[in-house]
Amino acid sequence: MVEGRDVWWHDVVAGQSAEHEAVEVDAEHMLFILYTSGTTAKPKGIVHTTGGYARWYGLHALQTSSTSSPTDVYWCTADIGWVTGHSLHRPTGR
Repeated sequence: MVEGRDVWWHDVVAGQSAEHEAVEVDAEHMLFILYTSGTTAKPKGIVHTTGGYARWYGLHALQTSSTSSPTDVYWCTADIGWVTGHSLHRPTGR
């Protein structure tokens, strides 16, 4: 921990509201940057935009939730530099 720079997750989250209002952004608005070194050992970042990622995730969630049952286990494994696996949709009320 570096004083004045780093913070503990539990210290920041504890005072936050559970209610949040959605904000409309353009489809090309940057959502996150995923860094990977691939096979070159030099970090490279790829920008994922809100529209592209939301579209993929929406289709993925629809596909997996419409073909699964409450007892199914969803498993996704990949290199840390891949987007797979970090967005998990689990339907409720089924």
